[in-house]
Amino acid sequence: MKHTIIKAVWMAGLIVLSHISALQAGVAVVGPLTYENNVQPGAMYQGSILLKNDADEPFEAKIYQTDYLFFADGTSDYGEPGKNKRSNASWITFSPKRVVIPAHDTATVNYIVRVPNDRPLTGTYWSMLMVEGVGRGSIESSMPDKDRPRLGIEAVLRYGIQIVTEIGDTGSSMLSFKDPRFFEEQGEMFLQVDIENSGEKWLRPNFMAELYHAEGALVKKFEGDKMRVYPGTSVRHKIRLGTLAGGKYKVLVVADCGGSTVFGGVYVFTAKK
Repeated sequence: MKHTIIKAVWMAGLIVLSHISALQAGVAVVGPLTYENNVQPGAMYQGSILLKNDADEPFEAKIYQTDYLFFADGTSDYGEPGKNKRSNASWITFSPKRVVIPAHDTATVNYIVRVPNDRPLTGTYWSMLMVEGVGRGSIESSMPDKDRPRLGIEAVLRYGIQIVTEIGDTGSSMLSFKDPRFFEEQGEMFLQVDIENSGEKWLRPNFMAELYHAEGALVKKFEGDKMRVYPGTSVRHKIRLGTLAGGKYKVLVVADCGGSTVFGGVYVFTAKK
């Protein structure tokens, strides 16, 4: 009898780690979800990803590649590998592409990155290795449950591991501040601004802000989150300014990327009396 399965996919380490089935609850990627190497054109390097199954049953997973972009509006694009002009997916070979991890055991996915030297390379290149669970009873599974029909929702766990290649100390660094917007929620003022990486290398800025009266007196300082931003991607930074007396103010927003690489913007608004 045919199985009717509706798949619900959750991303781990990228968006959210949600409730998953008992079968998959014990499976995890051991170690970081981002691997970064700084190399020169023509170089080769390798690494490994450790998968651990703490569940009481075997776990099957498939491994495949995607590109990866994300944007300030909250959307992400896990596109066809190699389509992004800064994708390194074609440089990567990996093995295995499918694995069954016994209960309470581990498995390793090995990868090799061969950086080409037949064209100019500048800045940062990246892509994803996806590790996605294959549910027992799925038509993809090598461990089908043939004895009983299934109807319902099957939770599928998917981890995304970012493989990042930086080409020496090359590439421009540039952040653009876009679409600033002041708004009020429940009596408190907020500033929302989108930060786009318009350069050639990824940046990991610390976001800070300072609120001033129009005359120049400092009112408050704010510490924000540290976010990674790849070239061509963007993030949204929301600053809670709090309850303010009426009058004119200005906000200095700073993205400190380390060393002398600092970007900023100044925004002026009037709080209602």
